[in-house]
Amino acid sequence: MPITGIYGPDDLAERPQDQIAPSPRPAPTRTRPALPKPSLEWTDEVERATAPLYERVKHVIPPIEWPLMAPTIHAINELKRARGAVILAHNYQAPEIFHCVADIGGDSLQLAVEATKVKAGIIVQCGVHFMAETSKLLNPDKTVLIPDSRAGCSLAASITGADVRLLREKFPGVPVVAYVNTSAEVKAEVDICCTSSNAVQVVESLNAPTVIFLPDRYLATYVASKTDVKIIAWKGACEVHERFKGEELRAYREADPSVQIIAHPECPPDVLAEADFTGSTAHMINWVREKRPRRLVMITECSMADNVRAELPDVEMLRPCNLCPHMKRITLANILKSLLTSGEEVTIDPALAVRARRSVERMINLKN
Repeated sequence: MPITGIYGPDDLAERPQDQIAPSPRPAPTRTRPALPKPSLEWTDEVERATAPLYERVKHVIPPIEWPLMAPTIHAINELKRARGAVILAHNYQAPEIFHCVADIGGDSLQLAVEATKVKAGIIVQCGVHFMAETSKLLNPDKTVLIPDSRAGCSLAASITGADVRLLREKFPGVPVVAYVNTSAEVKAEVDICCTSSNAVQVVESLNAPTVIFLPDRYLATYVASKTDVKIIAWKGACEVHERFKGEELRAYREADPSVQIIAHPECPPDVLAEADFTGSTAHMINWVREKRPRRLVMITECSMADNVRAELPDVEMLRPCNLCPHMKRITLANILKSLLTSGEEVTIDPALAVRARRSVERMINLKN
């Protein structure tokens, strides 16, 4: 079913013209003694300790680069044990983070679910700011650190809590679904959250003829094509996925008709029309594991292609590569610094957190 309407800030007349989504700001860090910085020299001990980790990434990290990364990787893995910390990493993190220091990796839904099971007192979130906020919502009594609080998201920045309230006024009684790529402020104003893995299921679970779906216009278009529920969308978009073009994919097919193409539903419709499979990052990875295509174009943030190839080196990746500048703010160096100094800590106003947590937990508790 086509989207029945799409709205943005300019369509909400009551919205103050200078109102924009707030940028993430570093939160005050609890007072903890900083640990001394470890040696970052390439030694025989570091080489031996990290050899099994290099086996995981040897197909995507050249041998000449490993001695530059391995000492920091070794130090991070030692420090997280000393701090009693667990590291969560999104699929878009670089291979040296995703495969070599993360304890838990996955897409937004996987990380949200796993965050509820974490026993460690400290969570280091290797992803963008809304992901760290989500971990904090689900673990209010734990310390959640993000190595760089400037790691934002174009989708999260596209809408505010005030925008949601104005949408509710415009469409009274219509339930609101928010993609997890939103701030805690927005999550506090909606009925339920979703990820790209479960968006259709979440929309249909509301048993409503019409649903407001925000903030990704392209994911909303995809959901509308998969359900009879009428969708009212917001004009947000992912700056990475929006740049892909259907003509790029057609060029790949013309060069090699046997190539397989899989795409994330945050991409524009002309891109999805060219894809052999559309799904969340987790669904894309599972598709590759099952199908084992000879040559593959993976239309999403390109570090994920590296992470998949590290696991499945027999799959040749052809990459129209778009990197997320926000995800790439997370580095080995600032993960190490975060563990040494216990910064930067994510905090959420407790009253707002209660409301935001409800929408996230409602998503997690939804029966599959």
